[in-house]
Amino acid sequence: MKNFFSCTLAILLVITVIAGLACNESSQAETDSPYRWRNVEIGGTGFVTGIIYHPKAPNVAYVRTDIGGAYRWNPATQRWVPLEDWVGPDDWSLLGVESLALDPRDARRVYLAAGMYTNHWVGNGAILRSVDQGRTWEKVPVPFKFGGNEDGRYIGERLAVDPNLGSRLLLGTRHNGLWKSEDFGGSWHQVSAFPVTGSEEGAGIGFVIFDGSSGIPGHPSRTIYIGVATTRTNLYRSTNGGATWEALPGQPRGLMPHRGVLTPDGALYLSYGDKPGPNGVAAGAVWKLDTASGKWTDITPVEPGAGGEDKFGYAGLAVDARDSRTVVVSTIDRWARGDDIYRTTDGGRTWKDLATDATHDASATPYVTWGRSTLGFGHWIGDIEINPFNSEQALYTTGEGLWGTDNLRDADRGLSTRWKVWAQGIEETAVTTLLSPPSGPPLISGVLDVGGFRHDDLSVSPQSGIWTNPTMTSVTGLDFAQANPDFVVRVGSSSQARGAFSTDGAKSWQPFASEPNKGAGANDSSRSIAVAADGGAFVWSAPDGWAYVSRDRGGAWHRCKGLGANLAVISDRVNPKDFYAMDPDQHRLLVSNDGAESFQENNRNLPAQAAQLRAAPSRQGYLWLTAADNGLWRSQDGGAHFCKIGKVQTAETIGFGKAAPDHENYAIYLVGTAEGVHGVYRSDDDGTEWTRINDDQHRYGWIGRVITGDPKLYGRVYLGTNGRGIIYGDPR
Repeated sequence: MKNFFSCTLAILLVITVIAGLACNESSQAETDSPYRWRNVEIGGTGFVTGIIYHPKAPNVAYVRTDIGGAYRWNPATQRWVPLEDWVGPDDWSLLGVESLALDPRDARRVYLAAGMYTNHWVGNGAILRSVDQGRTWEKVPVPFKFGGNEDGRYIGERLAVDPNLGSRLLLGTRHNGLWKSEDFGGSWHQVSAFPVTGSEEGAGIGFVIFDGSSGIPGHPSRTIYIGVATTRTNLYRSTNGGATWEALPGQPRGLMPHRGVLTPDGALYLSYGDKPGPNGVAAGAVWKLDTASGKWTDITPVEPGAGGEDKFGYAGLAVDARDSRTVVVSTIDRWARGDDIYRTTDGGRTWKDLATDATHDASATPYVTWGRSTLGFGHWIGDIEINPFNSEQALYTTGEGLWGTDNLRDADRGLSTRWKVWAQGIEETAVTTLLSPPSGPPLISGVLDVGGFRHDDLSVSPQSGIWTNPTMTSVTGLDFAQANPDFVVRVGSSSQARGAFSTDGAKSWQPFASEPNKGAGANDSSRSIAVAADGGAFVWSAPDGWAYVSRDRGGAWHRCKGLGANLAVISDRVNPKDFYAMDPDQHRLLVSNDGAESFQENNRNLPAQAAQLRAAPSRQGYLWLTAADNGLWRSQDGGAHFCKIGKVQTAETIGFGKAAPDHENYAIYLVGTAEGVHGVYRSDDDGTEWTRINDDQHRYGWIGRVITGDPKLYGRVYLGTNGRGIIYGDPR
């Protein structure tokens, strides 16, 4: 999953103890919050980059994701519990988890190397450490950046705890060499003796492995192995606790190690690719090193490229804790025939291809079929792990979540392995747009990477699966006709048609018969679309940058007059003839009163930082405008004049829902700052008073793109996040 969030936000460089952040063992925290917050269920939807079982504590397991934070397994509910919902907009980058480490001698301690990007516009990363399995966290700033959503993000683990001395940690970075802590991650110092301080491929040090047999409890382990993401010299060993390092003699060349596992009997297994991945890997191998003798053995199950176009690498790697000869590995980027998992029970001499007989049950998340009748293992299998307390159970990661089996050893008897979605509780969608129509389903959503959904039941993944006819990888625009809510349109990225309409509330779709300036911006997202209140016309702010109107449901298009390039259009929710377009660079509002045929300037004094324009659902010409640090503004005359809402200091996104009992006006929902506190707010009196409805445990990173209320149920609100899926809240 590759979702780029380009807003520049500085990460706070102070040590902050996040107190009282209790993680509920079912879905969301049960707190004194005025609202109960839960996920709209889709399941997975993004790249789970790593799985970590605790080696000595049964049922203690974690996963990390590239933009959605970390999760802990709850065996009682059979769901994953999100651990970073407390992260606010200033720290949004911490939801990209580069690495996760557990203390083998203390099942309560968990560490995250948190930071999404290494770009110049992102602040430094942080080590998050917890002594209660992620219920509360302390943030320790570090003087470098992590790349939790960059290439090589499934390589690992870069962060490791010495199994003999829990206070000692080592951390491999992408661009700043090797670092160590001697105080449980409270402070960090660079290991100057390690020979690699930079990065050739942008991924840097890929993993750190302590050899627990080289030390005794209470004293540092003497032997440490480190893998570096380069095709040159890339495997190093220290036998004196990190004081000096040597390149392992005889190591394979021309490929970079992705994952490594050291067994109790001294075998070091390694998976390799020619690139950091998760895309572009076209070669790979699997090797085993006898660390006692120094003998290397190539144990690659299938040579990549042996079938001509069958090019791929190897990524996921696990060894059965109960039998060091039993190993599983996964391919990555095997696009020609689909990725695979191989299993050996004799240390790599022979392998069984699990894909030949495996079955996959996607009933928990039907969207992952993408309309196909049969399923393979999926794509981007960056990690696979065997439960150290149950050799039958294995989990593997994909670009769309997590899968697992409870009958892995049936493969040894020539039987098929059965895999099912294991992503319950993990929601990693980046949400682009949300609709809650006055009749029909409670929610219709547009998201990146997996299209969009009609949600009839918020507690289950939509059983209709992914939208087809056409299939869109990402939906960037959605709208419905206010007077005819069953009429819905969508636009987005697709190799098929980039626009479609529905007459049954997003159950089925008909692609537009034509497309304005077809072919222009073919690789771009298709921006936004607005539907007239009666459904008689819609305006597509199209990939070529211009706005076009159609009056025959996409059969023919012509360009709207009076509009400049790259302006999004919205419709009045009452008068089907009225449309609005905001030009923030020129501080102008343009209005059409002839069904979007032509636009005229209506206001040339829009507030600075004007960002998002919304039309209220029940009053003609009633507009609301968010203006970032310049607050929230309202117009009652179609945009000719705007007045500032007094108690709101910053405004990011706004939406509307059912009016409170005995109130005439709709409820207003806002993400912004009121009376000095950033949060999610509701106003029942047209913006005079605001009530914060979330709390510091429910912040979800950056949620400034989309919010909407429910017109059928007072108090319900839907939030679109940038990595934690769709969140909805109900008053307690």
